[in-house]
Order: sequence, then structure tokens, then C-alpha cells
Amino acid sequence: MRIGCPKEIKTHEYRVGLTPESTAELVRHGHSVQIETGAGAGIGAEDMAYEDAGATIAPDAQTVFAEAEMIVKVKEPQAAERAMLRSGQILYTYLHLAADPDQTRELVESGASCVAYETVTGPGGGLPLLKPMSQVAGRMAVQAGATALEKVHGGRGVLLGGVPGVAPGRVVIVGGGVVGFNAAQMAVGLGAEVTVLDRSAEVLERIDHHYNGRIRTLYSTGTVLAEAVAAADLVIGAVLIPGAAAPKLVTREMLRSMAPGSVVVDVAIDQGGCFATSRPTTHDQPTFTEEGIVHYCVANMPGGVARTSTYALNNATLPHALALADHGLPVALTRDPHLRAGLNVHAGQVTYRAVAEDLGYAYVPPEEALKSKAA
Repeated sequence: MRIGCPKEIKTHEYRVGLTPESTAELVRHGHSVQIETGAGAGIGAEDMAYEDAGATIAPDAQTVFAEAEMIVKVKEPQAAERAMLRSGQILYTYLHLAADPDQTRELVESGASCVAYETVTGPGGGLPLLKPMSQVAGRMAVQAGATALEKVHGGRGVLLGGVPGVAPGRVVIVGGGVVGFNAAQMAVGLGAEVTVLDRSAEVLERIDHHYNGRIRTLYSTGTVLAEAVAAADLVIGAVLIPGAAAPKLVTREMLRSMAPGSVVVDVAIDQGGCFATSRPTTHDQPTFTEEGIVHYCVANMPGGVARTSTYALNNATLPHALALADHGLPVALTRDPHLRAGLNVHAGQVTYRAVAEDLGYAYVPPEEALKSKAA
């Protein structure tokens, strides 16, 4: 298969879809790989490293999109990239379609087959291609929140770890999944007072056991959440409904109850955000203030630590890339129900139920779409 990897063009997105090591593995399987010049510069991988791995270097994205049968990326295709997709082409990347009707419409119109990292499932449950970036984002959320709390960045001037004789900052994490677990790890490490809210007794028990009672766990109801948010210096939104828009759990009224200069970090912003006041920001301008509260809503947080993120992501995405390339999309998806769960759009049809329901499309099960439409 002819595989193409363009340079990411989202603001301050330095990750790349393929590392030189992943490229070499694809080449060893008999595939040709074309990398846009400079695509790996953000992780310190120059064009020569890709050439040494067996890839050819393309002068621009247009060449990559025109010649590749499968496009491997990191972030959702931007408008200019979507315009270059064609019928029958495979797009393998993060999509987050439920919060992006324009992207969904244009992917449907393209006729491409779009496999979303964030909805591929694992044999033991979970979302293994989303997990590494959730780990990174959870850990970064605390770093970002701690920085935003500094007075020079608009915060109320609180040090999360406190000092002897001064109480530590109070961190509330809404959601105890992969993001929440990793955020808790960083917050505890800094010495903050940490509370995790979730609606799964199993999740709360796991977190309580892991941290040996060093953090407080609460079953999340509207009243409990409101009380926790009101007392927090930093609230991290770590809520996920796979493939669907994030629920707006933290209301404007809850934010008004917080001390001015407190901070919220919305890790769910890719799926629309879980704070009523959230809107996407970039690494250029990562924060804004509303209701007196500093909001950090960067939609590609892991791009800030591009090298770590790219290698973590490739560790998870490469096996499925090999399956798609080795067997072709229809066979690979028919053989593997977990990879099949990643198919969000195929040949003009929406094949992921949550996306169809959130955006008003007819839902076509991927099994039916694969039978009725040629890849």
C-alpha cells in the first residue's frame, strides 16, 4: 500500500503521524511510505532519518494526498486537507467528529474511509489509541493549571503544593478515567489537596486503593459537584463519552461560586468540553477569563510535548496501521471488531452511532457499510 504522512498544520501542532521507526516497520512489510518534507522536525526527526528508514520525501502536502492510498496523521484534517481527500482513500487519525459538524460533512462528501483513533476499542475494554494521549493530557493538565494559577498569568496566586504553614491548593478532578487518574498522579505529586469525582463506584474504589487514601473520592451528583467546584482552586474536566459530545457538567452558576482567579482546565474540549463556558483555545493563546475564572481549553494539549506524545501515540497506532496496510480496509476491519469500531465515516456514510446521533445523520453500522460500499 502507498502510505502518506503529511506535516500537521494545526496551530502549534508539532506531533507527526509516523516516526522514522514506524516508517521502517511499514517498509519492512513491503509498503511504500511518503513523508512530507519537514513533517518530523517538531520531534527532532529530520527528512534524512525518514529516508534512512526507507521513505521518500514529498515536497508538499498536495503530493502526499494525491499519491497515497492511506493518510496517517495525528490531528483531525483541517479544511485545506479535507479538500484533498478522495473517494476510496483511507484516513487514519484522530477525528473527534461529534463536536465538529463541518468536518463531518466534508468527510462524508469526500467519500473517504475515516478511521478515528479515539473510537478504536481494545480486547480488554477501553480505548487503547486514545489512552496514551489521555495519559499525556492528564499529566499536562496539572502543569497547565498550576501555571495558570500564577498571578502573572491571571490566576489567584496559589501554589498547588503550598509551603509549611500555608495550606496547599485544592484540585478537583471531574472524571476518574485515564485522564483523571493521570491528573491525580501529578497533583498528588505536587502536594495538592486532591478530590476526584466519578459516577462509577469501581473507578472510585480503584483510585482510592491506588492512592492509599491520599486523595478524596466522591460519587458525583449535581449537588456534590457544585460543592466541590465552589471550594476548588483548580478544576480539571476529564469526562469522556466515547465518540460523543462531552456533557456540560459544570454550569456557569457553579463557576460563579468559585473564587476569582481560580482555574479550570477542560481536557474534554476536543469533544466540545464539559464546562458550560468552554471554547477551544490554542497554544498561542491558551487561556481566557470568563466569570472571573481562568479557562485553559487547548484542543491539542499533547502537541506541546510533541516528542513524548508522538512516540507514545505510534506505539499504539502502528499495529493497526500495519493491519490496514497489510490486508486492506475491508478485510482488516472485518477480521478485527476493535479496529472496526474506529470506522466513523465510510464512502459517504456515518458509521459511528454517537456521531450520527449527535449530528443528525442516518447511522449505518460499519458491517453494513463495508458490505454495501467498496473501499
